[in-house]
Amino acid sequence: MAEPMQRSLAAAFAAQSRLWNSHRTARNYWRKLGLFTEFLCELDSPPDDLDGLTVAVLQSWRDLHIGTNTGKGILSLVRTVLQQDPRLDAGPMADELARRIPKPAPSKQSYEESKRDRVMVTAERQFRAAWLRIGENTRLLNKWRAGDVLEGSREWRIGEVLDQIARTGVVPRTVHPRGGSSVTNRHLLGGWGPEKTWGRLFLTRGELTALAVLLTDRFAWNLSVYDRMPVPTRAPSAGETASVTYQVQVEKRRAGIGRWFSTENITDSGADSPGRLITRALEATAHARDLAGRLRPGTDLLMAARDHRSEPKHTDLDRPAPVGPVSFGVSDDMAKLWGRSHKLGGSPFQRSRRTTITEEGRPLQHTQGTHESVYVLPDKRVQRASRDVFEDGAREALEQARAAVFGGKITDRPDPGHQETATVDCEDEESSPWPTPGGGCGADFLLCLACPNAHVHPGHHPRLVHLHQQILSLRSALDDHTFHQRWSDHQLRLENLRKKVGLTAWTAALTRVSDTDRTIVQLLVKEDLAP
Repeated sequence: MAEPMQRSLAAAFAAQSRLWNSHRTARNYWRKLGLFTEFLCELDSPPDDLDGLTVAVLQSWRDLHIGTNTGKGILSLVRTVLQQDPRLDAGPMADELARRIPKPAPSKQSYEESKRDRVMVTAERQFRAAWLRIGENTRLLNKWRAGDVLEGSREWRIGEVLDQIARTGVVPRTVHPRGGSSVTNRHLLGGWGPEKTWGRLFLTRGELTALAVLLTDRFAWNLSVYDRMPVPTRAPSAGETASVTYQVQVEKRRAGIGRWFSTENITDSGADSPGRLITRALEATAHARDLAGRLRPGTDLLMAARDHRSEPKHTDLDRPAPVGPVSFGVSDDMAKLWGRSHKLGGSPFQRSRRTTITEEGRPLQHTQGTHESVYVLPDKRVQRASRDVFEDGAREALEQARAAVFGGKITDRPDPGHQETATVDCEDEESSPWPTPGGGCGADFLLCLACPNAHVHPGHHPRLVHLHQQILSLRSALDDHTFHQRWSDHQLRLENLRKKVGLTAWTAALTRVSDTDRTIVQLLVKEDLAP
């Protein structure tokens, strides 16, 4: 692009960046702007600067992307940046940029019960095996350090290796004269794989991912939460010994500029309680957290695992850098790899979180509006489960709609065989939908407008037009609840009748309102017109 355009886009990008709190967001905006500039470069006459953009160019850009979910996201991000330029905040260009972009349809759905069970069983089996392995070796290490193991025995020799693993994160290795190295105590430990060596005290990254899957299913936490989740603290207890309550800090990046944390209190009161998973997470990550704290004092993150190999260069700047052999959190790549390695498709986190949120039935770490519009209403599983409720609601709405329309007939002239009422002519009061015990009609004169026996001819128009005006005047005199309860249906029936009569005839009837019409209408609404 021309240099003025480059500078203007850079300035707009910088202005928008003040609202960001992650490098991922910056990269996302950068890529979308790249697509926009490619589009501009392909024009017959690319503009030299942003003030050279036209409505037609923006419309072509919109037409190119509006048809897909991905395209809607591109349009939204590019528009946000362009609106930072003051030259585009007024006139036709501002109007074009302000055009509504439909929200993308949710691409993820909640799990069906069988698929959710499969994911959870897989995660539970993997994490439980790791927790049991680390617990068993931790007990042996503690006995060795306490001097409770016979020196020189097999257990003592394994305890000695465990002590080095706990202090350094690595097992003793033998360097060979011709190069390379191998696990020194391979036969003692039973192998050289992670589970037989350093994995005796540390979670692998896959096992940490399994733990995160279980946490998301239980608490509906976002994947990014695990990167910086502090170690939970114990809440003060008034002599309670049978249970423990943890205070968990959950990061909410979108709750405002910068990073924000909310506190969730989670209690471990037994094997099936929510807090039991927090207890096991603390036990399984204890050695990794202790090692990281010694290597870098002040490090206090819960989701810690031991890397298979050290990271040559830390490039994911949104996630904490590793401390020695210890890494933190669960990356997108780790989540996808976990799902594929267990033949579960891709990352399970979005679908698992959506499943928990829709089953919980209330907002979790988001607003009520987001809960309904993003999670509940678009979800196909919720829609199927709620079909009966929707059908009942639709029937109720239909009944209400029928109750709020004019239920009679429009005629050109009065019928001598009909009985006149205060609002309409009645064809047959004996067949009234609202009969009295002794026969006849029990409805009031306003309800006549809902009756199938009602007939309205031009002679009724002036009185009904005046009645409509008087009801509208009550709107400002009464509170919302009272007006809706007493007058809303009558207003809607009259407005439905106005459509059937025609606006011209209805308006012309205003000139024919008589004193008798006014008196009768005043009697009909006298309760709420009284001072």
